[in-house]
Amino acid sequence: MAYDEELAGRLRDLLAEEPGAAGRELTEKRMFGGLGFMVDGHMALAASGQGGLMVRVDPAEGEELVATTPAYPMEMRGRSMTGWLRVDLADLATDEALAAWVRRGATYAASLPAK
Repeated sequence: MAYDEELAGRLRDLLAEEPGAAGRELTEKRMFGGLGFMVDGHMALAASGQGGLMVRVDPAEGEELVATTPAYPMEMRGRSMTGWLRVDLADLATDEALAAWVRRGATYAASLPAK
């Protein structure tokens, strides 16, 4: 399955509107059948090739986000990926819902040391 082009367009638009976006390097990279969005060289979000959104979060906040949002841990090859969550497309229907995840992923990626 290829990534959702509509979701990728929404991510692109929201990332460009994020506070501080003008001072950040925003790039896109195709990977694992999806489209990753990088902030200052760090992957922040991805329109997943398996559907929905992958979002990078502060690992210290992961468990709380799983308990309080529709997000769930991202797994790769049967292993949970600390600091990464998945959100199904159905839970991203509104721009407000998606914008909250974009803000979270972009803010965390921007907090990491520059590459």
